[in-house]
Amino acid sequence: MCPPAGTTARGLIQADDCGSNNDMGDHEHDHGHSAELSEMQLRVRALETILVEKGYVEPAALDAIIETYEHKIGPHNGARVIAKSWVDPDFRRQLLENAGAAFTALGLPSGTEHLIALENTPERHNIVVCTLCSCYPSGTLGVPPVWYKSAAYRSRTVADPRGVLKDFGTELPPDTEVRVWDSTAEVRYIVVPMRPKGTEGWSEQQLAAIVSRDCMIGTRLPDPGAER
Repeated sequence: MCPPAGTTARGLIQADDCGSNNDMGDHEHDHGHSAELSEMQLRVRALETILVEKGYVEPAALDAIIETYEHKIGPHNGARVIAKSWVDPDFRRQLLENAGAAFTALGLPSGTEHLIALENTPERHNIVVCTLCSCYPSGTLGVPPVWYKSAAYRSRTVADPRGVLKDFGTELPPDTEVRVWDSTAEVRYIVVPMRPKGTEGWSEQQLAAIVSRDCMIGTRLPDPGAER
C-alpha cells in the first residue's frame, strides 16, 4: 500500500511513486499545458527547447529515446520474465543460471550480459542497492526510482535492511534472512520474488500485472490484489 499523498516513508518514498510498472513514473515527458507541469518539468522543457534550437539534439532523437523507455524497455519486461518463471520450471532454472540468456530467449533486453537473478525463498529475502552511486538494470527495469539513488536508501539498506523494508510496508518473518546485494558497473541484479498464494491458475499476463518494479528491487512483495 502506498503512503498517502503528500507523505513519505522516512524520506525514501515519494508520494507519487508506488513502484508501478510504468517506466516513466519518475520522469514524465508531457507535452500538455505548461501550467500542469512541475518546476522541474518546466526546467527540463526549457533545456530541451534550447538544445533543439541550437541544433545540439534532434527532436526525432529525443522522441526515439522516450519511445524506447516507454514501450521497449522497463519493468514490464522484468515482470513478464518473473511471471514466466513462476509457471515454467525449466525457464526458471535458466533464469537463475543465466538471467541475460533468459531475457534474450524471450526476445527481451537484459541491459547487460552480467545480470544476476536472485531467488527469494521462505528462508531468504534479497534486496538490491548501489552503495557507490546508482547502478541499476535500466534495460530490465527502466528508469530508476528517485529513492533508489538517494543517500538515505543507499546507506540505510546496508545498515538496517529490515527497517528499510518496513518503510515500504514489507515485513518478513523474524527467521527470514535478509541479504543485501550491492550493484556495480559490471554486475546488476534482479530479484525473483516468491509467487503469492492464491494465484494458482492465473495466466502469465495476470501474474505479470502484480510484479512491480519494487518487487524486482526487493523492497516490496507481489500483491495479488493489485492485479487489474
